[in-house]
Amino acid sequence: MNLSQFSLKGKTALITGGGSGIGLGIAKSYIEAGGKVIIIGRTETTLKEACENLGENSAYYAFDITHQLGIKNLVNQIETDHGAIHILVNNAGIHLKASVSQTTDESFLNVIQTHLLSSFTLSREVMESMKRNNVKGSVIMISSMTGIMAMTQVVAYTSAKTGMLGLMRGLLADYAEDGLRVNSIAPGWIESKMLHQALDNDEKRKNKILNRIPFKHFGNPEDIGNAAIFLASDASIYINGVLLPVDGGAAVGF
Repeated sequence: MNLSQFSLKGKTALITGGGSGIGLGIAKSYIEAGGKVIIIGRTETTLKEACENLGENSAYYAFDITHQLGIKNLVNQIETDHGAIHILVNNAGIHLKASVSQTTDESFLNVIQTHLLSSFTLSREVMESMKRNNVKGSVIMISSMTGIMAMTQVVAYTSAKTGMLGLMRGLLADYAEDGLRVNSIAPGWIESKMLHQALDNDEKRKNKILNRIPFKHFGNPEDIGNAAIFLASDASIYINGVLLPVDGGAAVGF
């Protein structure tokens, strides 16, 4: 077995929402695997602090990915500053916990735009950049367990995360002949600010989730990072269009 296939040495990864939570966990894992990471987020102080901890193989751009009109210029700037992009991780997102009756059209659209439309625009521009640079790149969608199972009070989030799976299939259909791969990870319940915002004041929901997980505990961002290394590396070179749950067994737990 050639373990060097798992190395990301010489590869540059662009990670949205990379300043904290799962995105930061993926960034740390990529650097440990020998890669260079560029993180995107809305809050410069968060990104700057993250890069100080990540070290010299990291860089950041403060940018709101819901500003679709600026994405092409952003990708061109990154390409100019850092060279070819080999890996894209569409991780940035927002959460909305509300019943269907309490979910307004505006709030629903906001979630769709943040997760789905932004991922489409950024993926299109990055994959075109990969083609220009003759890069056999990897795009990873960070979906969700709501892309697998039904949950109450997250209709907008569920729609967006399930839509990302359709986006994955559409992108790979058009770009596979160029040697580009698109896969998805469905994180389970991972320790993060977003998780605690959703569950800290809802003990009943928290206990229901924990009882569903055979391990009986939440995961860590690095657990997603390890899976993301595999899907970004040459070790998964013939894997295209899969949804990989990293959930402690929640999808099959009784």
